Amino acid sequence: MGYKILYKNEVCKNQYEIRVKAPYITKNAKAGQFIILRVDKNSERIPLTIADYDREEGVLTIVYMAVGYTTKKLAQLNVGDEIEDIVGPLGKPTHIEKYGTVVCVAGGYGAAPCYLISKAFKDAGNKVYMIMGARNKDLIFWQDKMKQACSELIITTDDGSLGVKGFTTSVMAEIMEKEKIDYSIAVGPMPMMRAVAELTRGKGIKTEASMNPIMVDGTGMCGACRVTVGNEVKFACVDGPDFDAHLIDFDEVINRCKIYKDYEKRCDETNCNLQKQALELEASLK
Repeated sequence: MGYKILYKNEVCKNQYEIRVKAPYITKNAKAGQFIILRVDKNSERIPLTIADYDREEGVLTIVYMAVGYTTKKLAQLNVGDEIEDIVGPLGKPTHIEKYGTVVCVAGGYGAAPCYLISKAFKDAGNKVYMIMGARNKDLIFWQDKMKQACSELIITTDDGSLGVKGFTTSVMAEIMEKEKIDYSIAVGPMPMMRAVAELTRGKGIKTEASMNPIMVDGTGMCGACRVTVGNEVKFACVDGPDFDAHLIDFDEVINRCKIYKDYEKRCDETNCNLQKQALELEASLK
């Protein structure tokens, strides 16, 4: 049985929001968890964070960027089409409790999973700052939704086209000067998460980072998501994805993220050539 796409929208350039009927997943889903999907029976399995869910309706929301072969293939599906299979919820949920003042730092594609995380902390009675960062205004999405999920939303863009010009860490540093922060979580590109960890190190601020970007298999069997946390080997998909950011060996993780870049490029180029050949053959037969 496939998972029918009920809704699809390009929330910003090359980034899509889809909603699918998945009651068995939404029944137990929590903030910070993820799913594994296959577009069709011949597709690879890819992990995507749960962006939102409706338990009553059994509807699961996923936001993804079409950058690799499989996510581009997923982007070709439309309302009414079916995804072959979805497994989840996977991973440990973000630990939610009342800390006091919480800062959620979302960089680029990290904005989507931060919605549920921020909302859960706010519902737990925390004052929640959400800092959303991107290269420019065209990459910012869900503004209204994010405002509802936090106490205060602050947007930063590298070029100053929307919100504050600069990086998310600059805004966080300003908040730290004005008031006491009790907890922070960073979700997004590795350099950004490492920068947040360095900013809060030694300041008495419990800080976690989501290791979603290094997951491949999603069950702990492939070993691709190994991460050293406090001199111990952990697996992001089963032990995380959230870990103490002050204990993560970010140099190791960033190097691990680079391992598959050449393979991804070659795969994308090969499949693009195959698609081109198929279209040319189809055209010649008409």
